[in-house]
Amino acid sequence: MPVIVGIAIAGLLFLLMVSGRHGHPGLQALRGRYYAHRGLHSPAVPENSLAAFREAKDAGYGVELDLHLMKDGNLAVIHDSSLLRTAGVDLLVEDLTASELAKYHLGDTEEHIPLFSQVLELFNGEEPLIVELKSHNNNHKALCQAACDLLETYNGSYCVESFDPRCILWLRRNKPNMIRGQLTEDFCKTDNKLPWIVKFAMKHQLCNIFIRPDFVAYKFEHRKTVSNFLCRKIWGVQGVSWTIRNQEDFDTAVKEGWIPIFENFKP
Repeated sequence: MPVIVGIAIAGLLFLLMVSGRHGHPGLQALRGRYYAHRGLHSPAVPENSLAAFREAKDAGYGVELDLHLMKDGNLAVIHDSSLLRTAGVDLLVEDLTASELAKYHLGDTEEHIPLFSQVLELFNGEEPLIVELKSHNNNHKALCQAACDLLETYNGSYCVESFDPRCILWLRRNKPNMIRGQLTEDFCKTDNKLPWIVKFAMKHQLCNIFIRPDFVAYKFEHRKTVSNFLCRKIWGVQGVSWTIRNQEDFDTAVKEGWIPIFENFKP
């Protein structure tokens, strides 16, 4: 009997840990839309460029994009902290100002790494945005504040997500009406650097009880977890699925009720 009671208590605690916030009214505007990962990019159109975002907007897609906080307080739209992969220079975007950033091109194109303000101006509230916050060296508070300052002037639908639970906790405490989501995956399969307890907690969404996300954005291939089932089916938290690269997976994600983020094809 004590064993059964212990298992029951552990199960109840796990159920509580993976809970979230259900029913944010702003989610309705985000559902039923398809989101181009880093814009509608291709070999000729760089990811996270104004050209890629323009292509997505013209095709009627929402977009997922990435934000980094620069040295001067501006926000750059780029996936990596390092500019090496995208712009061919061994610099960190967090160490640059907006004027310095403008010197570099994306690959062999004439496109530059855009500022978040430029992207918001381009969309002008016409398509929904999934905004990922990329924290660096414990700058999560300043990053969140800078992003929210711009988003609160934006007349369109959007939500904010991050792999860093501290960002989502900051949003819960400081911007409770903003739609917030936890990004995660099965880190036990993909990351050898994090301590095992952190990988376990992130995989199973054990921070949810503290951050109370409106949605969980989970890697499509890793989505079949007990925590996802409980979070979505018991607590009613919206699921977002990333990054989908073929029509078959896209159709599966939509059928299962996930908001899809896609790339390398047009659904």
